[in-house]
Amino acid sequence: MRCRTAALGGHLDECADCGYRPAISYNSCRNRHCPKCQANARDRWLEARRQELLPTRYVHVVFTLPHELAPLALQNKKILYHLLLQTSAETLLEVARDPKHLGAEIGFFSVLHTWNQKLEHHPHAHCVVPAGGLSPDHSRWVPSRSRFFLPIPVLRKVFRRKFISALQRNFRQGKIGFHGTLKPLAHPKAFSAWLRTLYRHRWHVYSKPPFGDADHAVRYLGHYTHRVAISNHRLVSLVDDRVIFRWRDSAHNNEQKLMTLSLDEFLTRFLLHLLPKGFVRIRHFGFLANRRRATFLPLCFRLLGAVQPSQTEEKIFPAEELSPLWLCPKCGGRMVLIETLTAAQIQLRSPPSLTGVAA
Repeated sequence: MRCRTAALGGHLDECADCGYRPAISYNSCRNRHCPKCQANARDRWLEARRQELLPTRYVHVVFTLPHELAPLALQNKKILYHLLLQTSAETLLEVARDPKHLGAEIGFFSVLHTWNQKLEHHPHAHCVVPAGGLSPDHSRWVPSRSRFFLPIPVLRKVFRRKFISALQRNFRQGKIGFHGTLKPLAHPKAFSAWLRTLYRHRWHVYSKPPFGDADHAVRYLGHYTHRVAISNHRLVSLVDDRVIFRWRDSAHNNEQKLMTLSLDEFLTRFLLHLLPKGFVRIRHFGFLANRRRATFLPLCFRLLGAVQPSQTEEKIFPAEELSPLWLCPKCGGRMVLIETLTAAQIQLRSPPSLTGVAA
């Protein structure tokens, strides 16, 4: 609520070219759930990822938890969201290593989303994967087929088996909590019986055909990496404690529709998607994992017949100077910070209140 208001302080900027000085810019809250703060964070993240994008096609794979697991996930966010990211990654790595499918070691990153267009609870993981991988002996790059990456039915079965096994293991270790209507599941026999019902459902795994090159991938990633449950541009109005917002109906050719919710219901749905403190929602796996990236990423570029973009310029010049986040509205030049202001300093600069003057 205080984001980009005087309560958080502000700063003054000046154009390095024409000297234009706009009014005070108020600071953002930098909370990762704030719709106003994610654009700059996304741009910085994408700029860093440009150095890691391989000159090949990319694949988008989505793993979704069945709705039967949603209530348990809400009561155990940290554990179940971790299991979703971990088991979906293990599924991709295992199926890709199988010689019957790709027979290669892949690398990718995953992003956790917990909402659908109506702001309902809908935990799923977006995985963006280069369309190929390293051969087992790391001597060559193994590309996937032009219109096919990995078999979806196999991914579904492996993902379901891995997730349920991990959930059972965490239950035995006493890491799963049960509250309210879920309390009966705390008994081992009841929990085991409930787990068996999960095998009857078709778990959702979706994969698009391989798309574009590295530049296309950068633009594509921007839609998924730093999104929050709802962005400001989807909000239509707030009248009489009723919120109206736009949503996309995927069941009817992505038709744009309006939804009206009471203010309390809107806030309740938004707060469903707050992540546990310290939870890492973007993770890297395979040859892009933090421990392996420095060794295997240059090898991938070499096997693909390309040179990895140099990072020397980034070390000499700050990222802000390479791609400024704010350009001068007058001449398009680079805006430079010249002064920072606390909330108290901004208050002193404000004009005196006229309340009571007329009296």
